[in-house]
Amino acid sequence: MGIRGMKIGFIGTGKVGIAIAHTLKNKGFDIVAVSDNTGEKAFNTARPYLGESIRYTNSNMDVVGLSDVIAITTQDYAISEVAKEIYDKARRLDNKLFFHTSGAHPSSILKPLDEKGAVIGSLHPLQSFPDIDSAIRVLPDTYVFIEGSADALAVLETLGKNIGQTTVSIEGNNKVYYHLCAVFVCNLLCALLYASEKIMQRIDITLEPFFPIINATLHNIQKNGPLVSLTGPIVRGDRETVQDHIHAMGNMGLHRRIYKALSLTALDMVKERGIHNQETITVLQRILEAIDE
Repeated sequence: MGIRGMKIGFIGTGKVGIAIAHTLKNKGFDIVAVSDNTGEKAFNTARPYLGESIRYTNSNMDVVGLSDVIAITTQDYAISEVAKEIYDKARRLDNKLFFHTSGAHPSSILKPLDEKGAVIGSLHPLQSFPDIDSAIRVLPDTYVFIEGSADALAVLETLGKNIGQTTVSIEGNNKVYYHLCAVFVCNLLCALLYASEKIMQRIDITLEPFFPIINATLHNIQKNGPLVSLTGPIVRGDRETVQDHIHAMGNMGLHRRIYKALSLTALDMVKERGIHNQETITVLQRILEAIDE
C-alpha cells in the first residue's frame, strides 16, 4: 500500500496537529480520526479545518485502531504518557507507524511501542506557530526535520515534503542541538529584541524605526551567512564606542551581560575573518571581559 492509501490519525488537536492534518487532507491524504481528551471544545476548533467526515473521539485507542499512521501531536510532556497508554492497551501494533511532532525529543520517547511491532519516528516543522491559520499559511515554505528508523523515514519523507518545502533527516541524538539552535534563532531572538525595546523605552521611541535594519540584516544573513554579514563597532575595532556603550548601561546589569556575551561572540567572528591585528583583538577582549567582573 502506498502512503496515500494509508489511513492517518492524529492524537491531539493543538495548532501543529490541526495545521498538519489540514495540509495533508488538502493534498489528498486520508485523514480518518482525531482524538483529544479535553472535550468537545477541542473538536469544535478542529472541525472547521478538517470537516465532518472524520472520526472525532476522546479515545486514543480508537485512533490507533482506525489508522495505519498515527501522529502524536500533543504537548511535549504528554507524548510519553500517550505512548505508555497505547503500549499498555494494545496487543500488537504491527504495520503501524507512530511519529511525534516535538522538536526537542527523539523518536526514542516512543520506544515502548516498537516492542509490539510498531515503527517509530519524529517529524518537526521548523517554524513558529502562533495560531492555526498562520501555521497553515507558512507550512509550504517550512523545512521539516525527520528522524527515526529506515522504515519510518521512507514514510516521513513523503509526509514532510507534502507538509512543507522539503525534509531534512537528523539523528535522534542530535535533536537536542537542532532544538537548541531553533531556540537561539527564534525564542532568544525575540528575547534580544525585547531587551532592545527596553533600551529605546528610555528615550520614548518604539522599535518601529529599527524594523528595516532588522529585515536588511536577516536578508544579508540569508544571502551571505552570519559571519560575512556582521557589521558594527567590533568589526571596526572601535574601542571608544564599545566603552561608551558599557558606560551607558551602568545600571542595566542584564543588558551588560547580554552585550558582553554577544560582543565576545562577535569578536570570535572578527578573529575568524582575520580583520584586526592581535593588539586590537586583545584590547577589545580585555574591555569586554572586564564587564561586571
